[in-house]
Amino acid sequence: MLNHSSMENQMVMTEFILFGLSSDPQVLLFFFFLFLVIYAATLLANAVIIMVINGEPTLQTPMFFFLKILALIDICYSSVTVPKMLENFVSKEKSISVVGCYAQIFFFIHFACDEIFLLTAMSYDRYVAICDPLHYSTIMNKQMCQLLVVGTFVMGLLDGAVNTVPLMNVTFCGVNTICHYTCDLPAVLSLSCSGTFINFTVISVSVFPFGFMPFLLTLVFYIRIISTILKIPSTKGKSKAFSTCSSHFIVIGLFYFSAFVRYLKPSSKSLSDLEKVASIQYLILTPLLNPLIYSLKNSKMKNCIWKKFVKCM
Repeated sequence: MLNHSSMENQMVMTEFILFGLSSDPQVLLFFFFLFLVIYAATLLANAVIIMVINGEPTLQTPMFFFLKILALIDICYSSVTVPKMLENFVSKEKSISVVGCYAQIFFFIHFACDEIFLLTAMSYDRYVAICDPLHYSTIMNKQMCQLLVVGTFVMGLLDGAVNTVPLMNVTFCGVNTICHYTCDLPAVLSLSCSGTFINFTVISVSVFPFGFMPFLLTLVFYIRIISTILKIPSTKGKSKAFSTCSSHFIVIGLFYFSAFVRYLKPSSKSLSDLEKVASIQYLILTPLLNPLIYSLKNSKMKNCIWKKFVKCM
């Protein structure tokens, strides 16, 4: 009888209510304009990165090829959640369909995983450039770069599918309010009235191949990079070597710091505000900060953007 009732409720439920930041209309209106400006700036900044790299012959190197793909991922990454978030800030219903919620979860995990593996590929590129410069052009050829990008997207699709497909067997029983401003997978699973052991097991197990392993590889690459740079005798040589990977190192630090705060925090209700702040960083701020960091820290990129800007004038 209970199972029949649960199935009935599952059939009836067609939407979730997203309730996360505030119930005050004035506060939500402030967030709407703030996040709208940030989202518009994100799209513009990343689009500029892509156009400049595509149109500048001197930027046709593996490092800038990966940066172009990162800009594309950041556009997709922020577009998965921010437009619906903005709509709900000014909407009375603040709802999202069940299908839309599942799609949001799939694409969010997909693009987040893409970013993790692309940052790892970029770490490998910097590792080869600094630790094995004589063979750099041979190792990081066009085919290798394309293979790394294809592998990045394949891993992202796998991670999205592995975590989303088990949702099809989850039953919901009436309660449809998600205490978040996006369709966060753990928050959605907390509304289930059926067993979610398999779902949480899949989440825990998938963290190793799709999260921990690329992080560990990135860490190993940077340990080798730093140890190689420290062996350079001249201060000028050290400074030049550090400058080639400083932008990427900052981007990695921002990404993993927010991810660790979000997913490796202790289970405590008192940390819910910290969790929301961290999620704002990786959902909204990181896709904007990435192109800004690379533009400001990389003199070649900065000069090319300035040249394009002067031409447009």
